[in-house]
Amino acid sequence: MPARQPDRFARPIAFLRARLSPEGYLGLHLTIGALILMASTWLFAAIAEDVVNAERLTVIDREFSAWLHAHTTPTITALLIIVTRIHASIGVTILTLAAFFYLMRRGLRAQSVALAASVFGGMLLNVILKNIFLRARPHFADPILTLTSYGFPSGHTMMATCFYGALGAFAIANLKRWEWRVLAGLGAGFMILLVGFSRIYLGAHYLTDVLGAFAEGAVWLAFCLTAVNILHRWRRA
Repeated sequence: MPARQPDRFARPIAFLRARLSPEGYLGLHLTIGALILMASTWLFAAIAEDVVNAERLTVIDREFSAWLHAHTTPTITALLIIVTRIHASIGVTILTLAAFFYLMRRGLRAQSVALAASVFGGMLLNVILKNIFLRARPHFADPILTLTSYGFPSGHTMMATCFYGALGAFAIANLKRWEWRVLAGLGAGFMILLVGFSRIYLGAHYLTDVLGAFAEGAVWLAFCLTAVNILHRWRRA
């Protein structure tokens, strides 16, 4: 009787199962993190290319900013100024430190480290990118805000993406009921979008500045969360 031939698909199937398993430090968490990292990097590169080459998306930028500026109202302007001031560097730093020490007191050291790395590392990354692209901010004859720094990508939006994205990810990972997980995800997404919209509405950024910051924040957040999670699981293993 001839010897049984080994299944040539056994090793690829075993590899795939290991990557989709929630157990281990090279399993599902690494797979999801890698996919988000690659997709967000591609999106940021596509937006950055349009900005550098002044392609069609930048025309939409100017039209959208001009339309918003023409339709501002005192009430909405006052509310969004509060939103944008809370999410400036100082405000986000205070919020991050408060969340950091809260997580540390709860014994969630890995999550506290991931949060700090995401937000503060993201701030540094954003400064570097602004000085690479050197894009001017929108200009209006009667501006709501007057800023002289570079615009792409939006720093407020990037910080909000890292901060609320990290908190949303932690809540989804730790909450038991799916209803609360959905609510946490929607709440984080709403705050990120609100901060991004406030920057366009107030004339501080173009649409692509904000979209680029969403992608930039997602790239850095995915990298930090995945790296800290892998390291934490590896040390436990």
